[in-house]
Amino acid sequence: MAGSGEDWLGDGLDVAGADCGLWVPSVDYVAGWRDARKSADRLNWALLGAGFSLSEVRAVASTDESGRGVVRVAGWPGAVDRLAGLLEAASGSGGGVA
Repeated sequence: MAGSGEDWLGDGLDVAGADCGLWVPSVDYVAGWRDARKSADRLNWALLGAGFSLSEVRAVASTDESGRGVVRVAGWPGAVDRLAGLLEAASGSGGGVA
């Protein structure tokens, strides 16, 4: 998958999150992470196709405290602004709250 190599992990985007490391022994975090990873990979491919570099913006698979999969988007502000512009253009909206 795009960005699943080790090189892109140390590029300066902190994607660990504040709650990383809080694990409960009886919770199956792996199943939730696998689901999130599939979605994150799909979004990362779409970002690459739209001309983004995964060192500037990317989707990251994670889980919440109950083991449910979560996909976070991490990026530098300029890249996230460009992504927001593309999404606004695709939706036909001029911005604002959905």
